[in-house]
Amino acid sequence: MEKICNNLKDTEQLAFEFAKFLHGGEVVTLEGDLGAGKTTFTKSLALALGIKEHVTSPTFTLMNQYVGKDLKLYHFDMYRIEDIDEILETGLTEYFGNQDAVCMIEWAENIKSLLPKNIIKISIIKLSETSRKFVIEM
Repeated sequence: MEKICNNLKDTEQLAFEFAKFLHGGEVVTLEGDLGAGKTTFTKSLALALGIKEHVTSPTFTLMNQYVGKDLKLYHFDMYRIEDIDEILETGLTEYFGNQDAVCMIEWAENIKSLLPKNIIKISIIKLSETSRKFVIEM
């Protein structure tokens, strides 16, 4: 599925549509350059899941956890990972596939060998300052 979002409202609408397909256990990877909108999409998805907390990028903590109406959201940022053993030591992979949560992973290419086989891949391409192209592979 491909969708062009011209503003934040479009991105929020896409996130709400995407949330309808989530039932728990999904691992979603977010790919795109710095500033493409990975965290922005995750914030919008959090709203769709009924999360009231302020969602921030877990760049330094590696993972933030949020509780929604029916599902938890585990938001990972693997940007700073240089050694895959770092992730194995933290035990973060144990969250993948949790049936009462959705895992959103920014910079998942840095831990590619640790990802489960069945992932949902979202690529975000910056078209302009406000427009993005989302490619969702389920």
